[in-house]
Amino acid sequence: MTARHFLTLLDLESHELKSLLVRAVELKRMHHERVLYEPLKGRVMGMIFEKSSTRTRVSFEAGMAQFGGHAIFLSPRDTQLGRGEPIEDSARVISRMCDVVMIRTFEHAIVERFAAWSRVPVINALTDAHHPCQLLADLQTYFELRGELAGKTFAWIGDGNNMCNSYIHAAHRFDFQLKIACPYGFEPDPALLTRFQAHVELVKTAEEAARDADLIATDVWTSMGQENETSVRKRRFSAYQISPRLMDLARPDALFMHCLPAHRGEEISDDMLDDPRAVVWDEAENRLHAQKALLELLLVS
Repeated sequence: MTARHFLTLLDLESHELKSLLVRAVELKRMHHERVLYEPLKGRVMGMIFEKSSTRTRVSFEAGMAQFGGHAIFLSPRDTQLGRGEPIEDSARVISRMCDVVMIRTFEHAIVERFAAWSRVPVINALTDAHHPCQLLADLQTYFELRGELAGKTFAWIGDGNNMCNSYIHAAHRFDFQLKIACPYGFEPDPALLTRFQAHVELVKTAEEAARDADLIATDVWTSMGQENETSVRKRRFSAYQISPRLMDLARPDALFMHCLPAHRGEEISDDMLDDPRAVVWDEAENRLHAQKALLELLLVS
């Protein structure tokens, strides 16, 4: 049977994603009640990291352990991937020894090439183009705190980056409206905006995006690999900082999310994470539960 991969949210149908959120909430309850559930006993995950991580590594490694499985951390420094072995060859070898492979890297084409030659499911744990695992956690957090996503209005304020792209996919799959506010020149891919225009609107200011939103989300202004652009980005993004004052334009029960790590004083004000509308710690924890639900779907269902 051909392996099923999770490279973007579009790899799962809407009904599968909705069921996954429900299951993630259930797995979270089981975890908090210390229910022993080990559906992946004897299974092995290969974790390939070309970008550093805290939440991604801890959540996937802990999730495999809690499911009775094992995770192997692989970095370019420790494998032939860092010495020029073709991705296709690495995929053929690693997928003969592991039951699932998680990749956190730069170019999205890398995970696509690896998946094309893998015998087992491949999970995109972040590329420069998409971050679907983080979106699973974000959507789970909103679902468990506020209920259904369909018909809601979400705001993405900041860089039109991989997180923004995945939010666009989420709007399409979950039938909510997404308002995006980015500085000129930092918008998401125009082709993506055109394809999903029924659910996405590009607006000019942070205030316009925030007004009457049910959720406001953002990310760092300078992502990994863009460090030489830091000073320019700080100037260009200065009008796109999220603060309690900006949140006041949203609906009274609106939530604030950030995939972390956050740079206080840049994309968020110094006090934003202390605001009761900020649910970033629940959001971070839900990486664990949402990804366990994903692993169950790919390997057990």
